[in-house]
Amino acid sequence: MNNNVTIRDICHGDKIRWHILWDEYNAFFKKKLAPEITSRTWERFLDTKSMIFARVAEIDKNIVGFSIGVLHEGTWVANPVCYLEDLYVDQSYRGNGIGQKLVQDMIDLGTEANWSNLYWHTGVNNPARKLYNKFIKADNFVRYRLPLL
Repeated sequence: MNNNVTIRDICHGDKIRWHILWDEYNAFFKKKLAPEITSRTWERFLDTKSMIFARVAEIDKNIVGFSIGVLHEGTWVANPVCYLEDLYVDQSYRGNGIGQKLVQDMIDLGTEANWSNLYWHTGVNNPARKLYNKFIKADNFVRYRLPLL
């Protein structure tokens, strides 16, 4: 595990490197987003009123990964819930515990902010499940996705 990793809030100066990692992340999922969607996503990170936030993993002032969370209300809980929507680590840095630190960072943020829970989903065959299973086993829910736009 790499102990030289710093996890912090994303900031204006991270845009270029984040964008490179974002493109790699979307390529992994075989997604091609319109440039305006990526721009809007970036803008939301910096908007203090947005419920979407991003954290970055940094080694020697180089961003090597990110996590993106979406805070929202829930009907079964009193405190906010966080959806860990995106998590990515540069391929050349994988296997060094950076993904684990990004997930743990979200857990720590949630504990400090009194979130009710943190949840995420991933593909059945995603190799990242090995990491996720260190935190909690997958439940038996099935996701349905109905595109409206």
